[in-house]
Amino acid sequence: MIDWADISNFIGRLFSFDPNSPLLFTQFYFWAFFALVFAVFSLVGNRRLLRNSFLFFVSLLFYYKTSGLSVLILLFVTCSDFLISHRIYNSKTPVARRIWLITSVTIDLLLLCYFKYAYFFADFLQSAFGIEIQIHDIFAAIGNSITGQERFSVDSIVLPVGISFFTFQIISYSVDVYRGLVKPVSNLLDFGFYVSFFPQLVAGPIVRAKDFIPQLYKPFFLGRRQFGVAVFWILNGLVKKIVLSDYIAVNFIDRVFENPTLFTGFENLSALFGYSLQVYADFSGYTDIAIGVAMLMGFYLPQNFNSPYKASNPQDFWRRWHMSLSAWLKNYLYIPLGGNRKATFGTFFWIILFAVIAVILSGSWIVSVIFIGLALLLWIVAVIKSESKKRILSNINRFITMLLGGMWHGASWNFIIWGGLNGIGLVIYQFWKDMAWWLRMTLVGIVTVALGILSHSFDAPVWNLLFVWMAIVCAGTLVRYIYHLAGGRKCRQIGYVWGVAQTFTFITFTRLFFRSGSNLDPATANQVAWETAQNMVYQIGSKWDMGLIPQICAEYWKVFALVVAGLAIHWLPVRWKRWYRLNFALMPVPLIALAVVIAVILVYQFITADLQAFIYFQF
Repeated sequence: MIDWADISNFIGRLFSFDPNSPLLFTQFYFWAFFALVFAVFSLVGNRRLLRNSFLFFVSLLFYYKTSGLSVLILLFVTCSDFLISHRIYNSKTPVARRIWLITSVTIDLLLLCYFKYAYFFADFLQSAFGIEIQIHDIFAAIGNSITGQERFSVDSIVLPVGISFFTFQIISYSVDVYRGLVKPVSNLLDFGFYVSFFPQLVAGPIVRAKDFIPQLYKPFFLGRRQFGVAVFWILNGLVKKIVLSDYIAVNFIDRVFENPTLFTGFENLSALFGYSLQVYADFSGYTDIAIGVAMLMGFYLPQNFNSPYKASNPQDFWRRWHMSLSAWLKNYLYIPLGGNRKATFGTFFWIILFAVIAVILSGSWIVSVIFIGLALLLWIVAVIKSESKKRILSNINRFITMLLGGMWHGASWNFIIWGGLNGIGLVIYQFWKDMAWWLRMTLVGIVTVALGILSHSFDAPVWNLLFVWMAIVCAGTLVRYIYHLAGGRKCRQIGYVWGVAQTFTFITFTRLFFRSGSNLDPATANQVAWETAQNMVYQIGSKWDMGLIPQICAEYWKVFALVVAGLAIHWLPVRWKRWYRLNFALMPVPLIALAVVIAVILVYQFITADLQAFIYFQF
């Protein structure tokens, strides 16, 4: 007998917002939601406007289920940029077009800054001028005023899920209309669908208008191979997220980061390297699922990851990691700053702003003076040595871009340091790749000796850690130098493998600051993140009890096995991955169904008590 009460409760839960249970790709309720959406979508067929309108409203429902009444913010920027983009396109003079563009970008950034950086600006006013501001949620207050009831909490600002992603996407649309790369979408429902398409709405990839808008007008098509590939991406993403990311996080990594001093140096180092796999499996797993779900509906999202841990240098890494954000920063920030050609007003503006930010976050003018002093020194060198001017200015712009990439994640020291370290890595690589081999060897040798002296002279684990790392770099550089002098054929292959190992290690250690401050209250993030990073460095850099390592490996053998397996699969050749992906897609449908059942059973064995939200939801 049909239990209509249970069905009614299920439907009610499906279409209501529970802040303690947002709609995630890893929940059964999402797949029930998607099954209903896909069933209706199949009935709509190729009636384009009806299809796009339906998916627009479904996407709004999905966002409501994920972030509650923040859906009103999404609706506001959708309507705002739809209207302003037409004003940009129809304006007769360049000045008018620029004014409308500035208006659009200003509205979008003000909303983003309010929700993401309000506490930071309040701290700035308090630190700089002694002005104390109590932060309240203005939009919640407006809602209470409209309803005449105290329905919404105004005591603190809740960051809408995915606001950075859809804000960046909508800014790119307005700028592309201004540049003449796309024509404004004529129908608000079509434009709303482009902005809010639910598979990629809350964590990317950031889709450029010129790549996605043409798909709005194409008839639906899902071939046999596309269906198989879509199912593969969905299963691949679920396995990455639940089997790799969530399991190793809950059973090892989160424990170590929670209190590093309770664990040995080996455990701290293992957690740090494990986090590199966790964050990749988490974020790329989301992207894989998003690509698969979109493909089932006939839409194609851009690739967002390209085996980033195969990168042999920092520049290559950022061409492979979160590719849509890297491309966005390049097209809408790095190039407007002057790129590799010149410095602009924006270059100096951001230098001064980051100097102010340094004062606020550190509480010391010394950091700001050092920052401006280094920038001024580089500028003077660029003016004196005209032949090096473009190179120096391009590196300044590159460094600023990475700092802003760090700020995009949050206005706290841990993200600033993380972005700055990645910027330093990019700048050092630009000089390193053009150095003569003898100069590389000389510089690495000098730095290694200097760190060895510091390690011997001062009882500080950080010097021990840096010395060991630099000694390994020195040894590797020496081997490559010898092969270079001997003209060995294997020099290129050895160089690539060595570059991959060093890049992976460098990126992993920068994430010490990224992970330490994630998911923290902005009011305490700086202190907690810094203490966590200090404690981990202390543990890793202190003397190890080597006898404990076999015991640790035995205790966490499942976690370590998953980390090794995950990295081994990641480093498989691209042609192998393409082969098994296409062969999966071409299997008979019954076999694909069997594979789905097996994958679901496997994933179920690894599901933790509380489903873990995707890491990048907080950004």
